[in-house]
Parts: sequence; structure tokens; C-alpha cells
Amino acid sequence: MVADEKKLQPVALTVAGFDPSGGAGVIADVKTFTAFGCFATAAVTSLTFQNTTGVFGAAHQTARDVRAQVLPVVEDFVVTCAKTGMLPTREVIAEVARLFRETNLPAPVVDPVVRSTSGYDLIDDEALNALVSDLLPLARVLTPNIPEAERITGVAIEDEEGMRRAAGVMREMGARAVLVKGGHLKRQKAAEDLAAIDILDDEGRVRVFRGEWIETTSTHGTGCTLSAAIAACLGRGMSLEESSEAAKRFVTDAIRRAPGLGRGHGPINAVTS
Repeated sequence: MVADEKKLQPVALTVAGFDPSGGAGVIADVKTFTAFGCFATAAVTSLTFQNTTGVFGAAHQTARDVRAQVLPVVEDFVVTCAKTGMLPTREVIAEVARLFRETNLPAPVVDPVVRSTSGYDLIDDEALNALVSDLLPLARVLTPNIPEAERITGVAIEDEEGMRRAAGVMREMGARAVLVKGGHLKRQKAAEDLAAIDILDDEGRVRVFRGEWIETTSTHGTGCTLSAAIAACLGRGMSLEESSEAAKRFVTDAIRRAPGLGRGHGPINAVTS
């Protein structure tokens, strides 16, 4: 039965925050898992109060409640792939790390969500330190954007070389693999020369992904969607490099097809692959 379940449809798990406007968090993850043919499951770590214009607050779940959400899933399903998103407190991070160590959950894609697109801090320094010490060593890949990579490492990132250095530092901190997302790079070139650059350092093997730069304000949930897409592709048996490349294509297309909703940083269209 276990083998049959895996053949029928990979089961994907996200442990992340809830965005009621639907652009980020578990809703974005579920859309993405579904687009890649996975059966989506989710545990909510925080109920956020937000829309495209900003985050106005959050009600965090307890570590006990997060555990109570995850255990019934892993006891009933064979989870093929997993990702984490917003983990708001040190206690929640410690519990999530414990769950990955003690159950048959696969090594997760860890999206170190520290700040919303609108600039709202989602995690304090104590929690970030716990994420680095407890969860980072368990991850299949860590997927920070540039501000997140700078906060984790203390390395200033202004170009591709800075991205490489930061990825190397995070590997020295215990990460097996790091994908640094370059969407926040300062625009020092003419618009026609811009490219969306991501750097993957997988156990010392470095790959640079260059994609189309799309001038847009529809970027809400791009990080959530990318990490969920990587997890889904890993769950379908692809390598990390293949998964990262496919996820980048998916997000680029989702940005291009963004529905134009909201008065701020609008959501992308993560419905079809």
C-alpha cells in the first residue's frame, strides 16, 4: 500500500503561515503543490492579518498546536516532500525540527521567511538563531532571498559574487545546499541588461540560474511559491538542480501571468504549471 500511494500521487506537506489574501503562505503552497501534481497537506504556524498592501499583525500558533496538526498527517500518509515557511517563534522552530528528526518526514525545503514583501518583520532574532541552529542542518535546501541571506550571514550582497559568498557562509553554518534568490539585487545595469539571477550551492557544486527580469509589482508570494515548487519537484523524483530550474521557470511564468489583483504588491498566478 505504501508503494502504491507513492506511485499514485506524491503527498506534499507545508508548515507555514496563513495569508488570508491568498497570495502567500499555505494557500500559495497548496496551489503550487497542486499545479505540480502533488496532494497538498498543510500545518498553519501563524494566522496573519494581511493583504497586498501590508501585514497588519499575526496570531502565532503554539508549538503544541503545530505538532498536533502535523502528527495526524504523518501517521496517516506517506509524505513524499515537505517545505517550511513562516516559523514565527523559537518554540515553534524547535518543535518543527523535532518533528523532522523523529518522524519519517523527508528533508524539507526551508524558506527562511523573516520579512514580508511590504516590510513587516515576521521573525525575531532569537527565532532566527533557532532556525539556523535547529532546522538549517536538517534541510535539503535553504532558499533565502537577498535580505534574508544578509540577515542570516551578515554578508552584504550587492552583486552575484556577494550571493556566492553568502551561500558559502550558510553552507559553513551547516546547510547542505543553499539557493540564494537574486530578485532584490540593486539595478546597476540598463534595464535591457537585467537578468533574474539565482545561485545554487549544493554541497559545494555551484550553479547559476539566469532568467527573464520582469518589471512588475506582482511579487507577493514568489518566495513561498518557489520553495513549494522545488519541494514538489523533489517529491516527483527530480534532482535539486532540476527542481530549482523547474521552479524558477514556474515562478517566472506565474509572475508573467499575474492577475493584477489588489492595490499593493499583487499575487502571482501559481495555478498551472
